[in-house]
Amino acid sequence: MTSRTLRASLGLVALPVVAWAIESVALTQEPSVAKPTPIGRYDRPSGPIYQSRSVVVAQHGMACTSDPRATAAAIGILENGGSAVDAAIAANAVLGVVEPMSCGIGGDLYSILWDSQTGKISGLNASGRSPAKLTRQVLADQGITQIPLYGPMSWSVPGCVAGWYDLHSKFGKKTMAEVLEPAIALAEKGFPVSPVIAGYWAKTEQSFLPWKDSQATFLIDGKRAPKAGDIFRNPRLADTYRRIAQLGPDHFYRGPIAEQIVAFSEKNGGYFGLEDFANHTNEWVDPVSTNYRGYDVWQIPPNGQGLAVLQMLNVLERHDLPSMGWGSADYTHLLIEAKKLAYADRARFYADTAFESIPIESLRSKSYAEIQNRRIDPQRALVDVPHGDPKLVQGDTVYLCVVDGDRNCCSLIQSNFHGFGSQVVPGEVGFALQNRGNLFSLSEDHPNRLEPKKRPFHTIIPALVTRDGKPVFVFGVMGGDMQPQGQVQVLVNWIDFGMNIQMAGDAARVRHEGSASPTGTPADADGGVVHYESGLPQETLEALARRGHRLEASRTSFGGYQGILIDWQRGILQGATESRNDGLALGTDR
Repeated sequence: MTSRTLRASLGLVALPVVAWAIESVALTQEPSVAKPTPIGRYDRPSGPIYQSRSVVVAQHGMACTSDPRATAAAIGILENGGSAVDAAIAANAVLGVVEPMSCGIGGDLYSILWDSQTGKISGLNASGRSPAKLTRQVLADQGITQIPLYGPMSWSVPGCVAGWYDLHSKFGKKTMAEVLEPAIALAEKGFPVSPVIAGYWAKTEQSFLPWKDSQATFLIDGKRAPKAGDIFRNPRLADTYRRIAQLGPDHFYRGPIAEQIVAFSEKNGGYFGLEDFANHTNEWVDPVSTNYRGYDVWQIPPNGQGLAVLQMLNVLERHDLPSMGWGSADYTHLLIEAKKLAYADRARFYADTAFESIPIESLRSKSYAEIQNRRIDPQRALVDVPHGDPKLVQGDTVYLCVVDGDRNCCSLIQSNFHGFGSQVVPGEVGFALQNRGNLFSLSEDHPNRLEPKKRPFHTIIPALVTRDGKPVFVFGVMGGDMQPQGQVQVLVNWIDFGMNIQMAGDAARVRHEGSASPTGTPADADGGVVHYESGLPQETLEALARRGHRLEASRTSFGGYQGILIDWQRGILQGATESRNDGLALGTDR
């Protein structure tokens, strides 16, 4: 019996690659037949049967977010003459209402953009800085050896609102009042809570106990988290949004909102001063890239962790992944080992470039990848992985993407860090402040050490892929440390294994946990744990265990993917989201 006949007898017939990739752009090389059952088989009447839903197609605009209401708001803006950036801000604002644990104006924002008029890529780092009054000595005097995960000590200035206005001033067409109106209406009138979000919300009731404003803002009657289908309202946030839309970012950073936050901070053990908000600025940056099999993959440079994606891809490119096959032990082992090496460097080198000299060019170089690749044993899992030496060579979240009719692209990610960030709503503002400050190290010699007015290491990373100078794939995968791992898996599924962009996101993922942390926590000496989803073949799991990997089945923290593919030849857009969140991809032909 041939392997093909055996698979057929088990109901696992591998589809021809042309069927898998029918909705994808041409690849740089002939892809091999990917292994079947990446997530399961679906009795679909047409199209690939190993994906949960069809790719969404449209001509004149596309938006993909983690909630249908946010996607609908974005499409409404596009259909009324708004730009991709207008639509992205509208979606982000809605997500701050309907997914308040994941994102909001108490957090930071990153974006990569492609401007169709100039043909240029730009990046926005809208992450905030630590309080001017907060030093390592202040914490040492209190006997604090690690910045608390929750509470006012974990605060850094939120960059989101300034980020909205930075994006809007450069690429917006509609007024900010028009852009924020869908979110204001939802916050005022209320909305039924979606199932996945209700599950996250249910975990927060106890964490809000020390904070009356958090209870009043996020718990129904101040007592319980909303269940799926319950109507939730946030009139305080609606009022804040309206004032921001009418009065601009100064109302947030130099007016009543900053004053309320600082007053709360002073009463509750925080270190914010009015000058921290008044002095806040974001930074337009040049994204960094690597070429992976003919595609240029773009990321925001540190203080974020996007560089890890490029480092992983550079190692993987040295191997013939199609011949290994999707879900094989050889490919999965190689992916995990490449991740360990990149994350060891992440822990050692990634930090705020305004304070530290980061060897970005060396870390993303092909020459360095060759050196790193030699450290991988194809038959044995690495343990206690130290960082590399680039001198040898001469960062709970929401992700969304929008492409408009002119093919302007906005890849945007925004987050509070943990669910509801610091857990603290500072007064009657209607939103929680992020806890990004927890990611600072308190070690004096660590590049990511806490210093006044410094940006912490960041996990949120938007992505953009170009080919021959044009954007072809706008995408991201949210979820903390999972983000680089998830992005790489989606790209490899699409480029190497010939999957369309829906299947590339649906396919079962792995997540390695146990690498060294940018806070200074060392890597697990035994090599960490590989978490896996149920679609990974059993023979692969057994082979990975023999190579020394510790394995654990899981259903959580594998990220949340959205993506838009631009088919220039046919003049259409393709959109995809996935079953790990409540997301929706929608297009418009108007």
